[in-house]
Amino acid sequence: MSHLEQIVESIKPVHQEFIDLASRHLDQLTKPPGSLGKLEDIARQMAGITGEVMPEFEKKAVIVMAGDHGVCEEGVSAFPAEVTPQMVMNFLNGGAAVNVLARHAGADVFCVDIGVNADLEHPDLVARKVRKGTRNMAREAAMTHEESLQAIIEGVEVVDDYVSKGYCLFATGDMGIGNTTASAAILCALTGLDAGFAVGRGTGIDDAKWLHKQAVVKKALEVNAPNAEDALDVLAKVGGLEIAGLVGVILGAAKNRCPVVVDGFISSAAALVASRLAPLSASYMLASHLSHEQGHGRMLEAIGLGAMLQMDMRLGEGTGAVLCFNLVDAAGKIMKEMATFDSAGVSRG
Repeated sequence: MSHLEQIVESIKPVHQEFIDLASRHLDQLTKPPGSLGKLEDIARQMAGITGEVMPEFEKKAVIVMAGDHGVCEEGVSAFPAEVTPQMVMNFLNGGAAVNVLARHAGADVFCVDIGVNADLEHPDLVARKVRKGTRNMAREAAMTHEESLQAIIEGVEVVDDYVSKGYCLFATGDMGIGNTTASAAILCALTGLDAGFAVGRGTGIDDAKWLHKQAVVKKALEVNAPNAEDALDVLAKVGGLEIAGLVGVILGAAKNRCPVVVDGFISSAAALVASRLAPLSASYMLASHLSHEQGHGRMLEAIGLGAMLQMDMRLGEGTGAVLCFNLVDAAGKIMKEMATFDSAGVSRG
């Protein structure tokens, strides 16, 4: 059995009995049944994942995977590739949007260099580099199968490390100029969706560059012919190192029975791959928001997830996911602090 197969095998179904216990508790609270909507769904899911009716998530982590993309050679982004290492340093210095939102949510941000095309040094950088960027998928496979597998394993090990330090709620984040192109290609390859519906405007490209980006995705799919029945083959041929790392983060969270809040388009591409590799992992995911990126809704639909928020966000970094830490906390407080009909002396309907 391979290392990846062992990881997949270690992911178990969520605890249905605790979902049922949480449902019964919710129905005893001073409100009409189901009236708190998705907050109740979150509470039930957290109970099922953790095996506790009222779990506490004292230590929350946003794992930002960073990697560069060879397909940037094709001119698919509004920003140059050197922005990737520059933004990594911004994360590490606490100045990015995800840092601000994480501080608000009481979470810690950890930035992982899994494939940045630069030599980076910082005391807080998590160095897990597999290689310096992917190859240009419009001309050849972005990664070898071995490289994509290694990146997945690195992601799993990162989560294992933080679980050992007491972290129990995770969010996915990304940084990589060109990664919406790779994510769109993954969506096309795994679902058969046409590039015209999968490719979005990423960092804000104009109409001409958007049409060019669609053509690049189509070319990458033609050149590499990824096997739609083999998610690892798709990931290696048209994916990204940070996307592979996030696959590992998601599988690692599921393996450790920790919930993982999935960010936007790039993180959802990783979630789609993870769900194909390990279908049970989807039960551990929460879709944070519906990205402004075209195709994101189809991506979530393919996983079987519904987004909690719709804010027209398209930044990535984990910004949408970390916003939903507050919703997870709110669902927990409802379970713990809200009075029951009996304790409050309130008549039932």
